[in-house]
Amino acid sequence: MGTVVLLAIVLVILGGVLYLVKSSADTKRRELEDAKSEARRWVERLGGQVMNLSGTDTASQQAMADASERFTAAGSQMEQAQTKEQARQVTQTAMEGLYYVRAARVAMDMDPGPELPDLTGQSRAGQVSEDRDVTVEGHEYAASPKPGSRTPHYYPGGVVAGRPVPQGWYSEPWWKPALVAGAWGVGSFLLFDAMFSGMAGYSGGDMEAAYADGFQDGAADGGDVGGDSGGFDAGSDGFDAGGFDGGFDF
Repeated sequence: MGTVVLLAIVLVILGGVLYLVKSSADTKRRELEDAKSEARRWVERLGGQVMNLSGTDTASQQAMADASERFTAAGSQMEQAQTKEQARQVTQTAMEGLYYVRAARVAMDMDPGPELPDLTGQSRAGQVSEDRDVTVEGHEYAASPKPGSRTPHYYPGGVVAGRPVPQGWYSEPWWKPALVAGAWGVGSFLLFDAMFSGMAGYSGGDMEAAYADGFQDGAADGGDVGGDSGGFDAGSDGFDAGGFDGGFDF
């Protein structure tokens, strides 16, 4: 009799475990489908803009090229998405693309549409508030709050490899190597200091100081200088972002 009771208890416990496992799997599956559905909505929205909007000058054409790159990247990510986190990365990539669409519309004197959410540290990074022309190690760089023939490359702002890059228009995408490699070169300290020092719209001073302290400590220890590729990152769970850069209805 005791054996029968013990067996019944074991079966009840086993049944409960199986139920919990199945319930958890069903929940994860629903969450994944919801996240993928949301991602498809953003990708389709970006795709509509990419297909129907063309730049009319250098700045808007470059912004739309960046938007198209994010659309391609989002499509690649969608094909690979196997987790909720990966599906959410698709959404973020598509939203990054919409930032570039918005920038293109600004460059063409069109209604940019509603403000987009802060993706990854944009409020901390601030924005370019004045024209800057600097020369660092013999190379000329320019930054401006407005698009122009000398500043055709837009960046929506964010934390890249641990350092804040303000929203604005630039002469070239000098942040791209750090987005790809996840770390800045030694010369970046000179560029950041020359480009943004004293700029009213730049709110990354404290973060810059902390990063610089860490750099010096690492150099003193002979350690490897680098950092996480924060900002518009490469995704999670080994997920390929398919590119480097980045709403609501337009």
